[in-house]
Amino acid sequence: MKTMKVFLIAFVCMLSQSLICCADDQPIPVQKLPAAAKTFVEKTFPGKKILYAEKDNEFGGAKYEVHLNDGTEVSFDKKGNWDKVDCKMTGVPAQLIPAAIAQYVKANFPDDVITKIDKERYGYDVELRSDLELKFNKNGELIGMDD
Repeated sequence: MKTMKVFLIAFVCMLSQSLICCADDQPIPVQKLPAAAKTFVEKTFPGKKILYAEKDNEFGGAKYEVHLNDGTEVSFDKKGNWDKVDCKMTGVPAQLIPAAIAQYVKANFPDDVITKIDKERYGYDVELRSDLELKFNKNGELIGMDD
């Protein structure tokens, strides 16, 4: 019985260590990104270069993140579909912002710029240059705000 407990504890420790290792971001060559992610960067950020890419092995599959030479960071799911765009310096490209969200921000914060957009299950998280965070449902209706 004592041997079984020791074996079980050792097994749990090994399993938890392997799970921790798998969750770390690992640098990868740009060529290892999904084709959809590379195409997205080329079309959405023409003239920008990927400085480096990372792969994060998660339980639901891999996630990817790229860092561009202008400070932009883009996260992708395992298929290469974007799920977060953080444009610290320039603002998120207009074609990525749903029309209802763009209209709301323009009407209510005309002097501000969307610097980050994050797809969530319920809709979108948007961050403005003024550090105001807005939450929208899938229809583009405001459902929350943090400053």
